[in-house]
Amino acid sequence: MPIIVAINKMDKQGAKPDQIMQSLTEYQLVPEEWGGDTVYVKTSATKREGIDALLENVLLQAEVLELRASPDRWARGTVIEARLDKGFGPRATVMVQDGTLKVGDWVVAGNTYGRVRAMQDSHGEDIEEAGPSTPVNIVGLDAVPAAGDAVNAVEDQDAAKQVAEHRAAEQKEKDLARRQPKVSLEDLYAKLKGNPAGAAKEFKIIIKADVQGSVEALAQAFKKLSTSEVVLSVVHSAVGAVNEGDVMLASTSEAVVIGFNVKADGKTKAFAEQEGVEIKHYNIIYNALDDVRKAMGGLLTPTFKEQSLGKAEVRQVFATPKLGTVAGCAVTEGKVIRNGRVRVLRDGKQVFDGKLAGLKRFKDDVREVAQGFECGMTLDGFTDVRVGDIIEAYEVLEVARTLDSPPPPPSRPQGNRQQPNA
Repeated sequence: MPIIVAINKMDKQGAKPDQIMQSLTEYQLVPEEWGGDTVYVKTSATKREGIDALLENVLLQAEVLELRASPDRWARGTVIEARLDKGFGPRATVMVQDGTLKVGDWVVAGNTYGRVRAMQDSHGEDIEEAGPSTPVNIVGLDAVPAAGDAVNAVEDQDAAKQVAEHRAAEQKEKDLARRQPKVSLEDLYAKLKGNPAGAAKEFKIIIKADVQGSVEALAQAFKKLSTSEVVLSVVHSAVGAVNEGDVMLASTSEAVVIGFNVKADGKTKAFAEQEGVEIKHYNIIYNALDDVRKAMGGLLTPTFKEQSLGKAEVRQVFATPKLGTVAGCAVTEGKVIRNGRVRVLRDGKQVFDGKLAGLKRFKDDVREVAQGFECGMTLDGFTDVRVGDIIEAYEVLEVARTLDSPPPPPSRPQGNRQQPNA
């Protein structure tokens, strides 16, 4: 269906319609004056400028395309928006595209159905029927449909139920097919080797909101948070309050339930606690995005930062039958901690990197030795300590990452590493 673009707010100073048209060419909406086939109309809603030209272009397009509709048939249309109203239940805004929709008609909207109990026009006035090209708000469906669902009026309740069940079965098959994981040879090899470290982690959520527009906006915003290391997957999204079915699905798929402008009742909350499912409630989309971004950041592999603690100089070496080789040292900088990591430097070259096995002052084991004091050290698995060696104590700190952090460098294996003497 061709699109007519109305560029509004042309009465404002600094309006740049050419910039708008240029940006929309990315979506193949090329203006007619630029050699394309898209009609652009400059308008101002506050000053009512360009409205007549917009309506004329709409009628012209309808004539060129020979768009026709018959009011003497069962109604056919599309759901524009839908929400759950506390007083009326499911409500749907429907654009009638063909036929005439009347109060009392049985209708099917997507995989929901019901009888039209009330109908309002775009001004909120109650009406009894709506012909082609009429937007109406209907009440009477058994559930909240999705925006874009096809709406069809049918003869009776049995026909409505049959069509709705058929559509629901088709949608279920599509959902199952979409959720089936696509396995590659690399995935199989990683599973067989037990090394899925290279695979991206998945953060799963279920979205429930008060209107379909919010559901779609949240889903699109969440999906943009995906990175090469953490992929966000929307397991299910729908309009309505969080129910036990959502909790069961979240428990099965290990997902988090996001409720936007909707709540879970006491029974559902108790069931969620029993199943260990987290339900988060929001009414501001930015808060929801920030929390999900932080949660996805928690799945990232942390980076490690090395921090120097101190240095000690080997002044004398002792050989003992019980402890083995003991390095008599003087701490020249910072401090040395028992059971910490150390490296031995000789003539500017590293000859050992490992763990400090023991730390003594005189005959007593101590927790740490500060600058200016002497101590005895034993190194785990290293006995070739010499007078004049420098022992550097350090610690490795784990640094949490965010989605904006660069990927960590390849990690080097930890453990004792002794380098041969030159």
